[in-house]
Amino acid sequence: MRFGHPFSRQKAATWLLILSDLVIINFALVGAYWMRYELKWFAEVGFGASLSDYGPFALVLSLLLPIAFKLDGVYDNRRGQSWFDQIYAIVNATAKGTIVLLALTFGFRPLVYSRLLFLEAAALIVLLTGFSRLVKGNIEARLRRRGIGVDRVLIVGRGEVGRTVIRTIVARPELGYQIVGLVDDNPDKGQTSIGRVEGLGGLDKLAEVVDHKAVDQVFITLPWMYHRKIMGIVHECQRKQVQARIVPDLFQMSLSRVDVDDLGGIPLIGVRDVTINHWQRVLKRGIDVLSAGIGGLMAAPLMALIALAIKFDSPGSVFFRQLRVGKGGEQFWCYKFRSMHEGSEDEQERLQAYNEADGPLFKIRDDPRQTRVGRWLRRTSLDELPQIYNVLRGEMSLVGPRPPLPSEVAQYQVWQMRRMEVAPGITGMWQVSGRSNLTFDEGCLLDIYYIENWSPFLDIKILLRTIPKVFIGDGAY
Repeated sequence: MRFGHPFSRQKAATWLLILSDLVIINFALVGAYWMRYELKWFAEVGFGASLSDYGPFALVLSLLLPIAFKLDGVYDNRRGQSWFDQIYAIVNATAKGTIVLLALTFGFRPLVYSRLLFLEAAALIVLLTGFSRLVKGNIEARLRRRGIGVDRVLIVGRGEVGRTVIRTIVARPELGYQIVGLVDDNPDKGQTSIGRVEGLGGLDKLAEVVDHKAVDQVFITLPWMYHRKIMGIVHECQRKQVQARIVPDLFQMSLSRVDVDDLGGIPLIGVRDVTINHWQRVLKRGIDVLSAGIGGLMAAPLMALIALAIKFDSPGSVFFRQLRVGKGGEQFWCYKFRSMHEGSEDEQERLQAYNEADGPLFKIRDDPRQTRVGRWLRRTSLDELPQIYNVLRGEMSLVGPRPPLPSEVAQYQVWQMRRMEVAPGITGMWQVSGRSNLTFDEGCLLDIYYIENWSPFLDIKILLRTIPKVFIGDGAY
């Protein structure tokens, strides 16, 4: 769903932001006056001044702060910028503007105007603009997840750099990009889709795709040695009035390994570890043991009730164990509550024609092998509670890639093997982003994104997103 050209949208959004900041600046000055003269916070005021006396300073601040905000990058509108980065820029710009304003009071009857009032106004400006950015970010993220106000992007290049770009866009819909498809310099590769990212052919199809797919931006991810082809694509995009963005692969180095720093304006490019390092693993393991121990004790009554329900519902064992592949390709027995009739695995070949999943997965929405209790357990994902035991044993983690079957791993492409660089998880980005509604390739992209961007905060975010998924049961079967 498109609402005008993306750059006209950005300009309109920037002007709207400036207008809201002007309202906040003047409201903050009025609020500071009320705090200073009416509430008499911090100290008694020994002299009087009306609100209109501060009118000239309100005008100066209304001109000064937007300029300072612009110079400090507050209005740069960089996608993916954290709220803390925005606050840092706002504090810097507000401090500069306030210092200039305090200097002016020394030239205009310094004994009449309260300099403490300007400091209070600055604090209010930071608080209110920070809150407005938080609201703006949440609204934008919600709209973009629904496809509103997004930029339609064409990916040029199906290599590792192209997949890195694709998995970032898939993992972070709040950035506001919608991939319309991909093309490649190799026409055969360009015809191959990655999940729901459609392969649209070779580079000769680029102009046609840009027109027919209403492309807003073209992301070029071709290897560095294709300089002439890259420049040809850029010129073609300019002719079509579509912005081209080049993603450097740095001599075919994985993009996720690039670490960019700055030395007085000189860019420094280094290489960083792409997977979870030793100390991060220690921290993650500590969190897993503590959380699984506490969670296991709290879930024990529920697990006992589930075990009784399974026993009364159908004959057979309460638990089901299955061989899965963990970190580094090591196999382990994964435990779950039994959700199917005994011997159901032997029936899979007979039901292969009804498989609804793509790639090496096997999924049937209304699997006839499920028991009555098992259908409910699958829908709520409560059948996976016994995997807490696997977490305590160190075979799994609370959060991580989905644990695959050995038969699935045997069908993996080379790039998909990266899913096994860390221990599999009870929940993960794949599970909270759509689960069975996603294609296999999309799930792999999300798992690899998780490995490359792991942090304790990302684990917490995924765990919090898992809770409503358990109750809703979206994509679980």
